[in-house]
Amino acid sequence: MLQSFWTGALRPLISRPPALQVAALCHRDGPDGPEVLLVTSSSGRWILPKGWPIDGLTAAEAAKQEAWEEAGAKSNTVGDAAFANYLTEKRFDNGAVVPCEIRVYPMCVTSMADTYPEDDRRDRAWVSIADALNMVDEDGLKQLLSQFAADHSE
Repeated sequence: MLQSFWTGALRPLISRPPALQVAALCHRDGPDGPEVLLVTSSSGRWILPKGWPIDGLTAAEAAKQEAWEEAGAKSNTVGDAAFANYLTEKRFDNGAVVPCEIRVYPMCVTSMADTYPEDDRRDRAWVSIADALNMVDEDGLKQLLSQFAADHSE
């Protein structure tokens, strides 16, 4: 009974909500269909360009800024409404783990810069959605990419 009280009532009251990060779902039309842009994280995993909200910018504008800083991606517009959200964990170099909600904004990329703020720290790759599904390891991101593929299938 004590376990039930803890998991059903007390724990939800003292749990912190997940931290918010914003991400850009950079996409373009490739020769064989839609492509998405992935970047490597500090630990080498393939992810979307993402980061913390930025004071003075909307969430969509902050996602666009992250796409520029982490991948050199440019666009004239970014969707004002999030395409989707997913939950994950942010792992810090010191071992701390923080639950995060990633709010993802679609961004049709118009150009790519050869040099950008984090070009020495990250790899980037334009890939088909099928390839992206094999490259990413977060379940929520896989579901989001599958939904994007379904929305952009012919």
